[in-house]
Formats: sequence, structure tokens, C-alpha cells
Amino acid sequence: MEKKKTLVLGASENPARYSYLAINRLKNNHHPVVAIGKKKGMVAGIIIETEKIPVTEIDTITLYLSPQHQKEYYDYIISLHPKRIIFNPGTENDELAELAVKNNIVPREACTLVMLSTGQY
Repeated sequence: MEKKKTLVLGASENPARYSYLAINRLKNNHHPVVAIGKKKGMVAGIIIETEKIPVTEIDTITLYLSPQHQKEYYDYIISLHPKRIIFNPGTENDELAELAVKNNIVPREACTLVMLSTGQY
């Protein structure tokens, strides 16, 4: 299986959050994970950064931020040149999806957890 380096945007140390589950599930599936959130922390041995850190070779950005909180990341997201952006339920954003398409990034409205559990990731 191909390893897809993934940026979890909106990462949280809170076990009740889907981003927390996604980090664990991605790691269990041997995908390299980079995590950025509001608060510093650690999930499954992965440090949650609070800054827009430089990252290379990102395959997928999976969003756990509401559309109004995504705006400040638009330039950062595009600058990473991911192959795709996964808009998890509640993060759907036509503006960012259009920006993605213009920059040859595939926008997907899907659930990272479902994609991982069904082998579609």
C-alpha cells in the first residue's frame, strides 16, 4: 500500500475529536502524519504544531477546521502543493475547493476515517 504523507489541519489532543482519531488511524495505517492545531500537544507520538511549518511532499491535507477558520490557511495549503484536500463533514468550503481546482489539487468531500476503514484512502 502506498504511504501518503498527510497533514491533519485542525489537530486536537482531545480523544473525542475526529482529528484525534484520524491521526491515530493514519499512523496505524503507516501514513506519515504532520499535525497542526490551535494548541501544542501530542497524539500517538506526533507533535501538534501551532505554526504553519514548512512541509514537503504532502500527498493529502485532511481538514478538521470550520470554513471560517480555513481562510487564514488558504495560502499555506496551496503552497504545500498537496495532491488532494479532504473536506471532512462540516468542513465543506466551495471557495477553498475552487482554489484547489485552480491549483491542480483534487478537492474531496469525504470522511478520512471512513476512507481509511474502507481502503479508499
